[in-house]
Amino acid sequence: MDFKSSELVDADSVVGPRAEDTLPSSATAAVKIVIVGGFGVGKTTLVGSVSEIRPLTTEETMTQAGVGVDDIAGVERKTATTVAMDFGRISINEELVLYLFGTPGQQRFWFLWNGLFRGALGAVVLVDTRRLEVSFDVIGRLEERDVPFVVAINTFPDAPTYPTEELRAALDLPAHVPIVDCDARKRASSRDVLLTLMRYLHSLAVTPEHS
Repeated sequence: MDFKSSELVDADSVVGPRAEDTLPSSATAAVKIVIVGGFGVGKTTLVGSVSEIRPLTTEETMTQAGVGVDDIAGVERKTATTVAMDFGRISINEELVLYLFGTPGQQRFWFLWNGLFRGALGAVVLVDTRRLEVSFDVIGRLEERDVPFVVAINTFPDAPTYPTEELRAALDLPAHVPIVDCDARKRASSRDVLLTLMRYLHSLAVTPEHS
């Protein structure tokens, strides 16, 4: 197909960078954080709600090819899934910027974790109390990699609530690992989870025997 020269448009004039996508000039430190959890626990939602830039997502429509492969028990209404990663950015203050990498939840995509975890300072484990069992292997993989993490209980409307110590025992978590409630749909709640992680990482730097 032939085009007239007047029909050709510079892509930058159509999709130029927004001011909020530009890294603040005051930023002096950047930290890589990974958001992990089982399938359908809200990782993409959290990254999207808290990111100050347009989040990068790699969601694809779920098809019949995944039947019998992906465990969708408890999230039967889910129609899309992350196949590579989610990416976002948030400035904690004028100097510190967090780069957020959300991991795919299905085990068939877990081979991608090796690259996503490289250089990560810490992690957030999102948990759905309706399906605690999907978090067991996730937490185990973090512990194998010696990656510090906090646990965020995503408050789904129909999810049961449990005392913190019951959750700690069910997930077999050490006493020093923080457990917090969160609503991944809300920016302030998701930001509080990240602040909890940063405070936890700071405490580990001061008392490394708990790392």
